[in-house]
Amino acid sequence: MISTTHTALVEPDDISLRLDKFLARKLPELSRSRLQALLEEGRVFRGNSAVTDANTKVKLRERYEVRIPEIVVSHMEPQAIDLDIVHEDKDLLVINKPAGLTVHPGAGNPDMTLVNALLAHCGESLSGIGGVARPGIVHRLDKDTTGLLVAAKHDAAHLHLSAQLADRSLKRTYHALVWGAPKLKSGTITGNIGRSFSNRQKMAVVPKGGKPAVTHYKILKQLGGVSLVECNLETGRTHQIRVHFAHIGHPLVGDQTYGQSTESRLKAGTYKSLPKSAKEALLGFSRQALHAKELGLIHPATGKAMHFKCDLPRDMKKLIEALS
Repeated sequence: MISTTHTALVEPDDISLRLDKFLARKLPELSRSRLQALLEEGRVFRGNSAVTDANTKVKLRERYEVRIPEIVVSHMEPQAIDLDIVHEDKDLLVINKPAGLTVHPGAGNPDMTLVNALLAHCGESLSGIGGVARPGIVHRLDKDTTGLLVAAKHDAAHLHLSAQLADRSLKRTYHALVWGAPKLKSGTITGNIGRSFSNRQKMAVVPKGGKPAVTHYKILKQLGGVSLVECNLETGRTHQIRVHFAHIGHPLVGDQTYGQSTESRLKAGTYKSLPKSAKEALLGFSRQALHAKELGLIHPATGKAMHFKCDLPRDMKKLIEALS
């Protein structure tokens, strides 16, 4: 059953474009990957004939129809999970994600994820990403990282927000607690990030290969051997803040993957003089101390600049109080 048909006419400026590039130009609400999938499925027509080759060169005055089928139901199960919704409209949602909530289903986390929760919360308001009734996660947060995350409700919003992420107009500000204090009160950490050569389960700053990564930071407060830092990302690599601060010798508090255990840290001379209450608070903090505090974006439908903030979670606030 066909739910939507888009028509695109080849004009002089379009002559000799590849068909997929032509359609992407004429139908910006559909991503290139979505259009390529529709071509492969035989849903793009020139006259009464389906065209399946994305490399086809278009000719003047040709008219193409893109027949989009009804959105199919996601194979993922909607699951009622309480969510802290900061903003919601017909195009997108902004969520304050708690620690412990995985964003996408995957190995070890087949369900009870943010995607499952959004499927239940949004219901029929999802018009689908890539032809499937599911939310489009624009950027991810690690399972134990808290804070602001944006999700799209349909292809056009997802494409628009993903473009903002790519051109760095989607702004993200994080607060983190790191061991020690970087030499400079503010600075920039650079270094390509890729799979660690010694442990393929981890990311690392690698001497060759990987992807460029840039993290800007400033120290907000020093707290007895621990620093509260603010970070702004130019790039969004996997575990970027965690890897970059570990690389300069100041891993995040509670990060068991990229830093020493808290027990080992507290045995060092720098921390022996900490009050018992501060040591207990550090030992009791069992996740990486990282929070996505601010998010800035351009609304995909209205073009309006939007800015969101959320407070530090309770566990990070309590830790800061204990260290103060």
